[in-house]
Amino acid sequence: VAEQLIRKLKEGTAPWQKPWRPGAYDSFIPINPTTGKRYRGINAILLMSQERSDQRWMTYKQAAAVNAQVRKGEKGTPIEYWKFTDERTKLDADGKPVLNDSGEPVKQTVRLERPRVFFATVFNAEQIEGLPPPEPREGSEWNPVKRAQDILRASGAVIKHGERDRAFYRPANDSIHLPDMAQFPTADSYYATALHELGHWTGHESRLNRDLAHPFGSEGYAREELRAEIASMILGDELGIGHDPGQHAAYVASWIKSLEEDPLEIFRAAADAEKIQEYVLHFEQKQIQEQQAEVQDEIYTELRKLNQ
Repeated sequence: VAEQLIRKLKEGTAPWQKPWRPGAYDSFIPINPTTGKRYRGINAILLMSQERSDQRWMTYKQAAAVNAQVRKGEKGTPIEYWKFTDERTKLDADGKPVLNDSGEPVKQTVRLERPRVFFATVFNAEQIEGLPPPEPREGSEWNPVKRAQDILRASGAVIKHGERDRAFYRPANDSIHLPDMAQFPTADSYYATALHELGHWTGHESRLNRDLAHPFGSEGYAREELRAEIASMILGDELGIGHDPGQHAAYVASWIKSLEEDPLEIFRAAADAEKIQEYVLHFEQKQIQEQQAEVQDEIYTELRKLNQ
């Protein structure tokens, strides 16, 4: 995997090096149409590296289940996934199954002491006959710019404007620094840059606690930049604000060197990028819950007035 990505980095075609336009909801990130879920981490990076125009991927059995057929001679792409929890029957003090009111065993989720890894081979929709053409992914009912704006506001991050041509996160005082909004060509580009820096902000010791103690231009700095860039790619697809990797082209040589010295670095970077994306989107979910709570409080207040 690392060798393949190193080659693509040198060609400028690694997944996170590719720009795409704002407002595009065409599933840039690979997705499994059977489960409706996108592929994550290193699996997403690996599948995107296959340079397919259709981002639907599934197993041989999943294709057969929808009356489709993998063409003879097609070569699949191996992926891996990990299981950290398992669903088991809850037992009482005597070791007997606990039953619910219907007399059925109560299930509980337990964390495995030793996570289990599974391997699968998936095929792209272009390798499968009998699949209907992909349907355009529906965009969120929310305005992409407003979503990004709300996420930044809900994060509580300190954002300072006024840098002429620089955008960066300063760990020393836990602040994000950006040029004035007017200096960006579009609102999408401003918020894409701001969310990229918010990705670095998540690495603070009080949050996801990544190692940020590296000077600008160092290999350690480039490794952190790789995490933020992959996270930006995922967030750009999720929010529909696009992805512009141009300003981070300076790190390519460092990324190549890092992967050549330690091929597993791309696995760690992809995993950290998923954590960044989840952490950032958590602010959106938090805001939704707060808004729902406010609406419920208003309804309760009105009902109480009517009862009086």
